[in-house]
Amino acid sequence: MSQPEYTTAQANALTNHDRKPIHIPGSIQPHGVLLALSTQLEILQVSNNTQVYLGKEPEDLLGRPLSYLIDHRQVEIVKQCLVKKIGSAQAFKVLINTLHGERYFDAIAHRTQEAVILELEPTNSESEVSFLGFHALAGEAIAKMQRTSNLGEFLHLVAQEVQKIIGFDRVMVYQFDQSEAGSVVAEVKREDLSPYLGLHYPATDIPAQARDLYTRCFLRFLPDLTAEPSELVPTENPTTHQHLDLSYCLLRSFDCCCSEYHQNMGVKALLVISLIQEQKLWGLISCHHQTPKYVSYEVLKMCEFLGQIVSSELAHKISYSEWDYKVKLKSLQSEFLESISQADNFIDALIKPEIRLLDLVSASGAAVCLDNEINLVGTTPNIHEVQALIEWADTQVSDNLFSTDSLPKLNSKALIFKDTASGLLLLRISKVRRYYILWFRPEVIQTVHWAGNPQESMQAQPDGSYTLSPRKSFEQWQETVRLTSLPWKACEVESAIALRNAIVGIVLSKADELAKINLELERSNQELASFAYAASHDLKEPLRGIYNFSTVLLEDYAQVLDDDGIECLQTVVALSVRMETLINALLRLSQLGQAELRLQATDLNELLNQVIDVFRASRQDSGLVDIRIPRPLPTVLCDRVLVNEVFSNLLGNAFKYNDKAKQWVEIGYFSQEEGQREQGSRGAVEQRGRGAEGQGGRGAGEQEETRGIITHAPCPIFYIRDNGIGIPVHHLETIFRLFKRLHSQEKYGGGAGAGLAIVKKIVELHNGQIWVESTLGVGSMFYFTLE
Repeated sequence: MSQPEYTTAQANALTNHDRKPIHIPGSIQPHGVLLALSTQLEILQVSNNTQVYLGKEPEDLLGRPLSYLIDHRQVEIVKQCLVKKIGSAQAFKVLINTLHGERYFDAIAHRTQEAVILELEPTNSESEVSFLGFHALAGEAIAKMQRTSNLGEFLHLVAQEVQKIIGFDRVMVYQFDQSEAGSVVAEVKREDLSPYLGLHYPATDIPAQARDLYTRCFLRFLPDLTAEPSELVPTENPTTHQHLDLSYCLLRSFDCCCSEYHQNMGVKALLVISLIQEQKLWGLISCHHQTPKYVSYEVLKMCEFLGQIVSSELAHKISYSEWDYKVKLKSLQSEFLESISQADNFIDALIKPEIRLLDLVSASGAAVCLDNEINLVGTTPNIHEVQALIEWADTQVSDNLFSTDSLPKLNSKALIFKDTASGLLLLRISKVRRYYILWFRPEVIQTVHWAGNPQESMQAQPDGSYTLSPRKSFEQWQETVRLTSLPWKACEVESAIALRNAIVGIVLSKADELAKINLELERSNQELASFAYAASHDLKEPLRGIYNFSTVLLEDYAQVLDDDGIECLQTVVALSVRMETLINALLRLSQLGQAELRLQATDLNELLNQVIDVFRASRQDSGLVDIRIPRPLPTVLCDRVLVNEVFSNLLGNAFKYNDKAKQWVEIGYFSQEEGQREQGSRGAVEQRGRGAEGQGGRGAGEQEETRGIITHAPCPIFYIRDNGIGIPVHHLETIFRLFKRLHSQEKYGGGAGAGLAIVKKIVELHNGQIWVESTLGVGSMFYFTLE
């Protein structure tokens, strides 16, 4: 069977095995007696071995009150279970008259959802171990464990102290990994036994139901794995008509697979103590004995108590062993986050210096993805592989944080870059935008020592399916593990989460600051527009006086002025005209800033005809003008007067900046889909936002081509194309600025340099964009949208 087939078969078989209801076996281990009681403490069910221990047949007990068996003081103790939480045990000594005389039992009572369960185990002791006696037995072991700080030494000491108390042949500390498989991390054993230290065990050895019971019940004792179980009578609870839940019963019988599994190891008695870390099953103290072995209830309770102490100490030992590393990560994290919060450029703060981003989680490489911009740091897959990985994550990863040490096993396409990214820690910063940080770790080939071949647990059935069965051999079996990296530690994952939280906090803070700045900017813009309007309006009157008086001097006093004086006055007149042109442009722009749009459905064909008629009437060479309109323009919702101004300015510029003998202008539009095709066919380079800041101007020079982007707007994309002089690339950022001319006043008919600034303002008032494509000496193509 190939590895993929084995993995699938194992998963299916494990799922079926996990469904086995091991908490309701319908029987108990035969070294004690069980009674199931109603809430009125009437005996509803008993184990079928009551004759052996109590001298009474099951039928003699069913339907009787509990007081039939024990005295009223002990009945009151059992009654206390009715007000305790499910599974909380009440233990006491009880003396019962049997056919063989009076006999002492350890009585353990607890409540389930549907019944009160009383377990009775015969004992030779008529008194409970005192606190001082308990402390004498357990106190020294606890003191030793608390004195050591090294995790490995601590776990070995735990195994030693537990073996001293129970005297089993072998005591192991077994730790689970992230895949629920486990390994022996500490062992104390009889000298003649083969060592299990360092061996790994597959997750199938301790199925999910068993792990769940170990999480809820901290101790499991099987004194004789060869013993036949005692069935419950009747099989089902007569009140609920269901099998009795024995999850919290010490006497609960064991599954036949469990018995066979351990007997294949040569084990006849088993004691398991749960180790809980952060409310999860961290591992087990597993105790094996080669022959059946009974342990008193007091000793079992001592072992359970030790397990709880070990679980408590375990947190400190693990924290201590990782403390230095955690401190280092915290220090890096604080420094890193501080630099991000103060940085102007978010990307630079993340990746420069690059080592900080990698050290934050001990990665060898990282990728920072903000929308379609990806920055790589360290040793990583190439940019196309990272893009494919992000697309995979978009569909396969739902959480904000995802980690794996075996990416190629989850994504087959990752096999090609396993050397750099067998391990992946992925952090999603935003669900709205495609903002990711990915950290990578390379493949690390490992040799794993298993306790027997795990594949031997899979047994093929005639129908082609597979079932789990206990392995026959637990001899060391080696496996070479590939396509995995070093696992991500919990503190590294926490460091990534802290980074995300900090980034979100910083972004929100920056957004608040930006909102305040925008409000202030809006107020300032309004004040500036009002000032510009008032200033430009008030400046026109004195300027008109300067012009008029200069003209009077030229007309009436020219005979008393010399040539220099006349030239100076002529310059004043020309500058006055120039100044008035500029003031008029400024006034127009300020008016646009305060204007409200008068939107109406406008037939652009009719509007354009008016523009062309005015244009032809104003040009003496209108007969040479070639204006092309490939197809009728659409009707749009816009301010008719302002859009007329847009077409007038662009059409005028198209012929004004044209030195060809045969001049032409084409006016048209694209639909959204056509615009996308046009962008692809022209190989347009994306330069988002440039139209909003200003692009263009025109000038002659060497051949060079520049292109903007056709924005994916839902409205049509209009264009005006010419065969003029073109625009050099270094002027694309400036041509839409107010009073920006690329030529002297003498060239191309002069002008204030405000036309394109006004066009841009009008387009923005319509929530649109304007941009340009141009090739020097060939021509230009202006695009704009009207939302």
